[in-house]
Amino acid sequence: MVDRHVIDVHILLTRGHQLLLTQRRGGAFDGEWHLPSGKVDAGEPLTAAAAREAREEIGVVISPAHLRFVHATHVANSGPEPRLGIFFEASEWLGEPTNQEPDKCSDVRWFPFDRLPENLIAYPAAGIQTYLDGESSKAFSEIGWESAPAAI
Repeated sequence: MVDRHVIDVHILLTRGHQLLLTQRRGGAFDGEWHLPSGKVDAGEPLTAAAAREAREEIGVVISPAHLRFVHATHVANSGPEPRLGIFFEASEWLGEPTNQEPDKCSDVRWFPFDRLPENLIAYPAAGIQTYLDGESSKAFSEIGWESAPAAI
């Protein structure tokens, strides 16, 4: 196993009782649904990274002050390196979400909370479920580690 961990930020945009998801294009997760997300750059605060990724991936502008932490998950076996995923709900944003990265994303779509697609990538699904359940006591999970429970 590698000796570092990637830190990802994930953005939950909701409209009424709908959640925005992006569909991956290419690679191991081709055709699967995910939240707008991306890696944190060196020296970048988590909320600034989430705002940047939202702008880069779906073209919306979010102030870091309008992001609320909802979940963190430590993940193994979801790529070449372990990762820590940090999930934020965006309470406000400017612009209409559109696909800004057609080479990495094949679709951007709103889904009703009660009809999310079956083919969600497993680890973002943990953050989505915590958000939908509204259970702050389950704000942390570990996925894919041999000795870890599914949720803490």
